[in-house]
Amino acid sequence: MRFEVWAPRADRMTLHCDGVTSALDRDAVRAGWWTGEAEATEGTRYGFAVDDGPVLPDPRSRRQPDGPDGLSAVVDQGRYAWRADWPGRPLPGAVLYELHVGTYTPEGTLDAAADRLGHLAELGVTHVELMPLCPFPGRHGWGYEGVSPWAVHEPYGGPEALKRFVDRAHELGLGVVLDVVHNHLGPSGNHLPAFGPYFTDTHQTPWGSAVNLDAPGSDEVRAYLVGSALAWLRDYRLDGLRLDAVHALRDTRAVHFLEELSAAVDALAGDLGRPLFLIAESDLNDPRLITSREEGGLGLHAQWNDDFHHALHTTLTGEAQGYYADFAQAPPAALCKTLTSGFFHNGTWSSFRGRRHGRPLDRARVSAQRLLGYAQTHDQIGNRAQGDRLSAALSPGLLACAAALTLTAPFTPMLFMGEEWGASTPWQFFTDHTDPELAEAVRRGRRREFAAHGWAEEDVPDPQDPATRDRSCLDWSEPGREPHARLLAWYRELIALRRSQADLSDPDLAAVRVAHDPGARWIAVRRGDVRVAVNLGKDPAAIPLGIRRARVLAAWEPVEAPGADGTLHVPGESCVVLAQA
Repeated sequence: MRFEVWAPRADRMTLHCDGVTSALDRDAVRAGWWTGEAEATEGTRYGFAVDDGPVLPDPRSRRQPDGPDGLSAVVDQGRYAWRADWPGRPLPGAVLYELHVGTYTPEGTLDAAADRLGHLAELGVTHVELMPLCPFPGRHGWGYEGVSPWAVHEPYGGPEALKRFVDRAHELGLGVVLDVVHNHLGPSGNHLPAFGPYFTDTHQTPWGSAVNLDAPGSDEVRAYLVGSALAWLRDYRLDGLRLDAVHALRDTRAVHFLEELSAAVDALAGDLGRPLFLIAESDLNDPRLITSREEGGLGLHAQWNDDFHHALHTTLTGEAQGYYADFAQAPPAALCKTLTSGFFHNGTWSSFRGRRHGRPLDRARVSAQRLLGYAQTHDQIGNRAQGDRLSAALSPGLLACAAALTLTAPFTPMLFMGEEWGASTPWQFFTDHTDPELAEAVRRGRRREFAAHGWAEEDVPDPQDPATRDRSCLDWSEPGREPHARLLAWYRELIALRRSQADLSDPDLAAVRVAHDPGARWIAVRRGDVRVAVNLGKDPAAIPLGIRRARVLAAWEPVEAPGADGTLHVPGESCVVLAQA
């Protein structure tokens, strides 16, 4: 088997393969590369030593059976016998479901999660979005501190388990999206600096030195990250990638890394003959991110839209702290703006940032399907002091209203696991750092962060306590009992309506019409011939829809169609979807 590694600063490179040590040779064509051959098969352990230093795992390791600090293992990607003949499933028309493998089931494995995929097929979602799967020290964590961008976390089941999961999802008609992290690596178990200039002090990020995307040596670093992305899509038959915090990718080159990545993914889609897509997480509110490369954009296919979340959250809860402050000044108006303009901050003043923020979307050119809309995500739940979901503060009726606004919006909707039944379990911040000093630093930092917001230290869960992770696991007995079962049925009904009513999947932002009464706390949305009326107040509301003939498609509480005066009477904390007759 041929082994190769990029180590441009090394004077000597040795391969340690299954107990045998051999010298690698400089590649005659590719500067900085070293190559060699050794006997190896599936599972063979190996590593590289730079200038007679310690034996380190392969930067492109496909498997780390003993964790990030152990030897790498050879993976034969062609060994798995795929069952599903999968044509792919594109992003337009999708309903995504964000899932964390480690807490979706108590077992916390890919195989256990695969056994629960039937629930998602019945729910009606189209794609499962897996939170990061790359190896990190310990067993449990969110996954954003991974250090081997080509491998699968061993406690989740490793590479073969991911293939089984994807295969099962495809058999059920579900696409699979993976959350990948290119903007940093975890603080523990990261051996890349020993091999080459993977990081640069030219830029700084919240995690320290930036990934090297524009300094000397960055051609190979960019190729490393693009290669990793393509490997996930090709070798594991994934349908798309979610790119974490792309605003933290520091790149001053004329061709931005994201443009290079999107071009490579589009080319791979052409080669494979199935749709592939990239979804960015970005707080820049910059439409160029999701504008085609032909039109001068970066060519990503979609991005998360936190503005919709923040506007909806403040409208539902009245919270006004931190970044919610901008939206809390007039929450229903902020929600109406996002439903019709995409971004709330589109060149407007942001008090949280102390400056203007964002840029307007061209509604004539940018499809609303390129923005993901959601009421809850791992970030917006887990980054709260106690990891409390909306279900901890809102009535079932208001949860139903949140679902109606999310699943009938013009955006591509996304749910967070357990949201569909109003899970009572929190989703808290948990870690399993094996370095005691790092573990204590994270513990202190978490408590210090929330102490500044008035939280008592004892009320902030200890991230290192195994009970914190255990509390965050879904309780699968809940969907079968009230009040969870009723909410679950409501989500299924709304998703089915989104699929059957063409107006609800119309991506034209300019065609959306919204009215609201901040005093009575009602919002009415027009999507073609479909009307969505939401009453967030406790008292019944008379909503002037202006249509005399309509039929009720779905209602949280029983309602009658509008009378001769076109007024719809909606009970308190309830919602209804109607079609104009």
